[in-house]
Amino acid sequence: MKTIFAVDDNSVNLKKAKQALAGHFNVLTMSSAAKMFELLERTTPDLILLDIKMPDMDGFTAMEKLMGNESTAKIPVMFLTASTDEAVESHGFELGAVDFVIKPFSPSVLLNRVTTHLNIDGLIKKRTVRIQELQNGIILVTAGLVESRDKFTGGHIERTSQYLKLMIEGMLARDVYSDEIMSWDLGVVVSSARLHDVGKIEISDLILNKPDKLTPEEFVQMRTHTLEGEKIIDKIIIKTGEGWFLRHAKLFAGYHHERWDGEGYPHRLSGDDIPLQGRIMAIVDVYDALISERPYKKAFSIEEAEKIINGDSGTAFDPCLIEVFLELKDAFAATVESYRNQ
Repeated sequence: MKTIFAVDDNSVNLKKAKQALAGHFNVLTMSSAAKMFELLERTTPDLILLDIKMPDMDGFTAMEKLMGNESTAKIPVMFLTASTDEAVESHGFELGAVDFVIKPFSPSVLLNRVTTHLNIDGLIKKRTVRIQELQNGIILVTAGLVESRDKFTGGHIERTSQYLKLMIEGMLARDVYSDEIMSWDLGVVVSSARLHDVGKIEISDLILNKPDKLTPEEFVQMRTHTLEGEKIIDKIIIKTGEGWFLRHAKLFAGYHHERWDGEGYPHRLSGDDIPLQGRIMAIVDVYDALISERPYKKAFSIEEAEKIINGDSGTAFDPCLIEVFLELKDAFAATVESYRNQ
């Protein structure tokens, strides 16, 4: 049974709210915002009914405090008020309220408002999960097509996505570019990284699966996979209208071969002008390539790969990210071994 907090300094209103919702919800009543915050330390409700005019701490102040705390910011709040002032209602919605119930309220109206909101919230959550599943499905199927065409890089897409996850978590823990990555949804970003080589779909099999080193002319063709990747992702965005969840994928695809010193491709950007997604992917992409065997080269040892990547700090790679990579090298090595054991 879902839990509702009813907060009001008027005992009659509290009794009325409890009677209206009893049997449908677990209703806990509080006579002040202070008591609500005490209980929030032990219990997280599914919804809060919050009076506006209360002594000591009014409803708007309490709402600001709720929104300022990560553990309570997502709890839906419905204001209880006798005011019909549009400015009051507007301010409440600006603070994040989901609805207003005017006092004195009808028990049936209160029950319907609460029930409707919680049902809608559940439907939205289910729809969000379904959309995320569809998005991940698009990415996994597309990434699978890329991997099935390239006979020499089996597992590269999955491994690099896991290395990327290690890097982002390590960056957050060390406060490296945290202002930017704090806004990222880690699940979406890691999933999107699987499309970094999607442009290889447009590369000839004769080049993609050539068992020897590429000629300069062939390498020029291979380089186009970055631009082709951007084009493919743009097509998906146009067809699906879901551009927001692919914005990371486009940056991974288009910028993972840029270099810190500006000598990369295809856009020849340098330093911080390279999107952060591309700078992180550049490291994990090269790392996986170095430790993997190819027909034209043997796999480097993990220690050799670490040394090579560290040697390219400030030229190929962002020095701040290399510091994070080196601190995580044991975690990277453990991930490599887990894949090899599989």
